[in-house]
Amino acid sequence: MAEPPTPPPDISALAKGGRTNIFGFLLRLAARLPFLFIAGRMYGAEALGIFAYAVLVVEFAAQLATLGLKRGLAEQLSSTERPHVDIVWDGLLAGLVASAIAVLILVMVPWAMFPNSEIRGVQRLLPLTIFALAASDIALAALAYRHDIASTVRARAIVEPWTISIAAFALVFVSSRDGLIIAYVLSMIAALLASLWPLYRSYGLPERWRPNPGRLLRLAWQNLPLAAADAIEWVSRRIDIAILGLFFGPAIVGIYYVAQQVASLPQKLKTSFDPILGPVITQNLKAGNKTAVAAQVRQAGFWIIAAQAGIALALGIPGEAVMGLVGAAFIGGVGILAFLLAAEVVAATAAVSESALIYVARHRNLMISSLMIAVQAALTVGLIIAFRNYGLDPMAQATGPAIALALALGMASILKSRLLAKLLGAPVSPWRWALVWAAAAATAVGYLTTLIPEWSELIIGIPLVLVTYCLIIWYKGFGPEDRVLFKRAKAAEPGPPD
Repeated sequence: MAEPPTPPPDISALAKGGRTNIFGFLLRLAARLPFLFIAGRMYGAEALGIFAYAVLVVEFAAQLATLGLKRGLAEQLSSTERPHVDIVWDGLLAGLVASAIAVLILVMVPWAMFPNSEIRGVQRLLPLTIFALAASDIALAALAYRHDIASTVRARAIVEPWTISIAAFALVFVSSRDGLIIAYVLSMIAALLASLWPLYRSYGLPERWRPNPGRLLRLAWQNLPLAAADAIEWVSRRIDIAILGLFFGPAIVGIYYVAQQVASLPQKLKTSFDPILGPVITQNLKAGNKTAVAAQVRQAGFWIIAAQAGIALALGIPGEAVMGLVGAAFIGGVGILAFLLAAEVVAATAAVSESALIYVARHRNLMISSLMIAVQAALTVGLIIAFRNYGLDPMAQATGPAIALALALGMASILKSRLLAKLLGAPVSPWRWALVWAAAAATAVGYLTTLIPEWSELIIGIPLVLVTYCLIIWYKGFGPEDRVLFKRAKAAEPGPPD
């Protein structure tokens, strides 16, 4: 029998990153659930809500402080003749300056992090984690340019979540009020160390680099559209909690946060593809190969949607059992969980299309993202008020932000994919009918598993749903280029030369 055709090198690079990211997702899942269990059962919904809102503000500030370099660094490294280590240090210094500004602002106005609770103790020092968050993101982006995704998985899927889980458990006996925040600070420091060490091993220290304020300002200006796009994408996944905190108390915010954390697990598959997808796209765009870029978007998009849909079904069908793991008070959030999981699947097309749009039409991409945020915010407020006027209970009202997110992301997926297809002159839609058949079969199996005891839904039901879904996708949806995702390369692919 003839051997199947060898996939293009860029698809092989995506597949290598995809294999690492799937493994990283499993590690992240194994570490995130213990933290939610500890936070929900040992600290309670109210303390978790206070923690969630504070971290929301800090992570938004850190997102701005990266200056778009999580994705823009690949473009900087692809289009320079300067030593790459100098470019990386420029990025780190720019992020440090931006972080200092963000820290100063939040230290001066701490009520922005704790709008509905008293500020005391170590809570005022929480903004200092912005330095660690921004530096870690920039360092991991530099490593990803050299196709080192393993460092991202190690820092974000092992060190960070396990540190916060272990620390949260230990600190509950010290301070049930501040334990979660202290654990978060410790996890950020640990993740920073896990990011800087491999950066040093890969790039080393600069020899003739000197800080240049003018160069830093140009770097920040060039990455302004990217920074805005990253911030808008981040805000689209957090504005629901921000608005929710204005209408409801910390307990409901805490329940929504748990549902969001569970639902965001599939999203990590997409976001962890960004570091490897960015360099591959920028290198083909530099060569003028738009057809290859379209193929990469279609390929990565299908992998992400296929994985996200399967995970969403596995977590959503036994939703009561999943939320019940965190505590009985959280079971009421199962409706929120269902809509948030659906939103992640809907968002995949927009997210992957944006991976190319930020390089070929960054301003138009920014306009679409801004429109999406405006629609989401308006729908969120409108649905909460409408549900309240209909006399629905608070937990039903709290599904409004999740529904608004799904609708806004669906609109963005349509607009961004059409724009990218027009610019590249080739289709970019990752949609395949096998997704429907696999989802239908998995749903039927999942419904049957809900008839058994709750503990069995988790132990037996989730694996059965995943196995059913994966078998149909493998035989009906995957082609030769898809199956390379599960094949180890015969030799290591060299990273881009310095």
